Amino acid sequence: MKKFPENFLWGAASASFQVEGARSEDGKTDSIWDATSKGHIKRNVNGDVTCDHYHCYKEDVALMKELGLKSYRFSVSWPRVMPERGVINEKGLQFYRNLADELVQAGIEPFCTLYHWDLPMWAYNEGGWENSQIINEFTEYAKIVIDALSDKVRYWMTFNEPACFIGFGYFEGRQAPFKINRMSEEQKFRDLAQISKNVLLCHGHGVQLIRERSKLADPQIGFALNARNFVAYDETEAGIEKARSEMFDIEKGFSMAANWWADPMVLGKAPKYLDEILSEEELKFISQPLDYFGYNVYFANNYNADTEAPDLGWPGMPRTQMGWAITPKVLYWSPKFLHERYNLPILITENGMSNLDFVMRDGKVHDPQRIDYMYQYLSALHQVMKDGIPVIGYTAWSIMDNFEWAEGCDPRFGLIYVDYRTLERIPKDSFYWYQRVIQNGGLEE
Repeated sequence: MKKFPENFLWGAASASFQVEGARSEDGKTDSIWDATSKGHIKRNVNGDVTCDHYHCYKEDVALMKELGLKSYRFSVSWPRVMPERGVINEKGLQFYRNLADELVQAGIEPFCTLYHWDLPMWAYNEGGWENSQIINEFTEYAKIVIDALSDKVRYWMTFNEPACFIGFGYFEGRQAPFKINRMSEEQKFRDLAQISKNVLLCHGHGVQLIRERSKLADPQIGFALNARNFVAYDETEAGIEKARSEMFDIEKGFSMAANWWADPMVLGKAPKYLDEILSEEELKFISQPLDYFGYNVYFANNYNADTEAPDLGWPGMPRTQMGWAITPKVLYWSPKFLHERYNLPILITENGMSNLDFVMRDGKVHDPQRIDYMYQYLSALHQVMKDGIPVIGYTAWSIMDNFEWAEGCDPRFGLIYVDYRTLERIPKDSFYWYQRVIQNGGLEE
């Protein structure tokens, strides 16, 4: 048995826009994903209903309890609780109070992400992340959520994947608001720095507000970053150093270099381009102490045909339904590299795979590929913990199939199958496998 610590946080995750639906109910206004996505989403689907978690949350939490989750990571929809500038929507807030209550009653630790990509359109129309006014707006929003939920929520994440919602949203046109920056490489970096400064200062305000306003003692604060990952090309010292240096190479990684975000947030250091616009006082504010390093990780870029790195993949290598290489050792090397640089406990805030799941003739959803994927990745995580890297939890992405952003509803990442026509939930084989893992506190050999 590969045992994990007794207090290990076995979790699963979702995000507000991906599961809630209820686009215009109870006072919610549009986010950028509601208003700018038309023509950008595969099969022209949208998030108007998706899993209808807004109405089905009690059923969903009951399934989480059956699964045995120790933690559940959710995010708050900014336009649901703040539908206009300066307006607090009590009905929207009540949904999250109810969700947190339901989780606590089920014995599940609520993990709250303040921002998971669904910027209100009213804020976007004022300039969004490109306008420093967003710092004031985010601060007001964060106060509202913290005051409403911090009697139940101890674990907080300020942002999910700024590398994506800024890099893909404002530069590559792959995510909302689907903007493309066609400037020179150097000007792109300078533009990225200006926008990133706003995000980083918002993070600092979020951390400060949680520390000041939490109704529970000793709140646990982090973020959920993602970045380019590299597994060691070989086990030699040179091979390990090559992988490490590529993970933190800003010139090649752009917004997807881990240190672009984490150096200011954790170390109070500004990488090139950011160092031109962040003062020492601002860096000190941004780098207030954190309790863990939250990290979303799926694959190693050097096995994923990354154009800026040697591709070590091979024809026909295992890949997920979305084409992502299956590279279990990424859950060894990335936590190792991140802890060595930032000296914080690691929390895996997302990991999982999209699979070609469907209801079979026996009425069940059999997903042996996902079970094998999770076993291999968790084995790598277990090994890095044995080697002395502190890891406090693992969060499966995702608790249920959902709206997978620009990919629409075809990719199925869930432990629970969702029929989007009927909203029926069917636990997959991986649900019951993960249930046994949690019950046993580890992996059967």
